[in-house]
Amino acid sequence: MGALYRDVTAYPEPSRTELQNLLRNYTRSVIEDSWPLQREGIVPTDAVQRIAAFQARLVLFEPQTKAQEIVHEATLRQFNTFYDDRRTRLYSVNSGLPAILWYTVAVGALINIVLIWLFDLHLHAHWILGGLISFYLATLISVIALMDHPLRGELGVSPEAFQLIYDQLMRQ
Repeated sequence: MGALYRDVTAYPEPSRTELQNLLRNYTRSVIEDSWPLQREGIVPTDAVQRIAAFQARLVLFEPQTKAQEIVHEATLRQFNTFYDDRRTRLYSVNSGLPAILWYTVAVGALINIVLIWLFDLHLHAHWILGGLISFYLATLISVIALMDHPLRGELGVSPEAFQLIYDQLMRQ
């Protein structure tokens, strides 16, 4: 987003202001509207029109000099990268760890429990060893469960990167 905004600043007026305003509006909508929806597991669709408007305006630009042509090509490449990253982010809203990974974690935990039972130890040592391994497994499974959906919930990825770009580059 930041690189795309910087590329657009090299455009001549009035294209520069129009493209900057479109990116600024899109960024605000991501921070204020889209990210809260993502945290609830809803794929936001309201920004599609904003992206389409930006792309339409970008494609309409006709470079007049060789320098403008180079900047325009770089901006189009950066837009494609931005669009791919956006698509990946939206796909990640509802994606999580595959079920086979959860089965592997569960089987691994059961194997560890069985292996602890097989040790010929005093009851006190058995409780300590079993408690430590159980605590470690429970912690590991909890972390995996909390990170299963990276864009959802309290521990999910925040819109801080978008906010930082907005504050440092886009705020007028």
